[in-house]
Amino acid sequence: MSEQRGELKFEITKEIGVIGEGSKGWKKEVNFVRWNDRPAKLDIRDWNETHEKMGKGVTLSRDEARALLEFLNHTDLDALGE
Repeated sequence: MSEQRGELKFEITKEIGVIGEGSKGWKKEVNFVRWNDRPAKLDIRDWNETHEKMGKGVTLSRDEARALLEFLNHTDLDALGE
């Protein structure tokens, strides 16, 4: 899927999964996204159902994604509480 929004061009090259859903139906997704014809990066952000609208998110290079995974593997997530 390739879309262009204003000057921003993006293509979701691989959908990894949904990690949450908001009350308005938008889903927080993890995907590989190519921004402005650059190599795809790991991307975490909210998307509407058709992937035409998006919220703010974070985009990580391969090295940044590996570092995050390493941090999470050594973090007690239960300490977050609910």
